[in-house]
Amino acid sequence: MQIRHTDKLVLVTGAATGIGRAIAEAFADSGAKVFINHLNQHDLANDILAHPNIVAAFSADVGNKKAVEQMIGAISSSHGAIDILINNAGISQPQPFLEIEETQWDKTFDTNVKGTMLCCQSVIPGMLVKGDGNIINIVSELGYLGREHYAAYTASKGALITLTRSLAREFAPSIRVNGIAPGPVLTDLLRNELKTDEDFAREMDIPLKRFAEPEEIASTAVFLSSDHARFYCGDILSPNGGALMR
Repeated sequence: MQIRHTDKLVLVTGAATGIGRAIAEAFADSGAKVFINHLNQHDLANDILAHPNIVAAFSADVGNKKAVEQMIGAISSSHGAIDILINNAGISQPQPFLEIEETQWDKTFDTNVKGTMLCCQSVIPGMLVKGDGNIINIVSELGYLGREHYAAYTASKGALITLTRSLAREFAPSIRVNGIAPGPVLTDLLRNELKTDEDFAREMDIPLKRFAEPEEIASTAVFLSSDHARFYCGDILSPNGGALMR
C-alpha cells in the first residue's frame, strides 16, 4: 500500500533530528509540501532542506506563543492553511523526583504540553475553514507506564494523551486528532540517556528484542493522517515492540 499526500501542507515540530526528522522526510517522500520546526539547530535543519519537498525551516520555541503565531502565520500567508500538523517537539531530562527543580518541571511542560496546545490553537482555525485537517501528537508509552526518574516527562506525556482525546472529541468530524506513543526508538536522545548495561537491558525487555527505528514511527504517522485511517479518531497507536499490550 503506497500512501500519497500529494501537495498536502505538513508542519512537523522538533524535526531537526530523530523521530521528527524521519517523519518530515517520510511525508516529503509521499509528495507533501513539508515545513519543519526546530530550535536553534540551523545546520541540521539546512541539511534536511536538501530534500526537494521540504519547503522551509523555522527556528521557533513552540512554548512561546508569539513565536508559534509568527511561524504559522508565515506558512499560511505564503502557502495557505496547514493540512497536517505533527506535534513532535519535546524534551526529556531524567532526574530523581526529589531533585527536580521547578524551572525544569515548567520547561518540560512548556515544551511538551503547552507547545502542543499553542501549535494546535494556531493551526485549527485554518483547518476549520477548510473543513478538513489532521493533527498527530507524538506522545510516549511512558505516558501510560510511568518510570522512575522521569516524572516530569511521563506526566507531560500522560497529559498529551488526554489532550489528544479531548481535541478529537471537540473538533471531529472536521479535524481528526490522534496520537502515536512509541516505545524506545534508536535516536541520539535515547543513546545519550542509556548510560549503563542495566539501562539497555531494561529497554530491551520487550518481546521483539530490539529498538524501533525512527522510520517505523514515521510510517505510522504517514498512515494515521491518510484516508486509509479515516475512521481513527482520538486513538493512540503504540508501536512499541510489545512492551505495552492493551
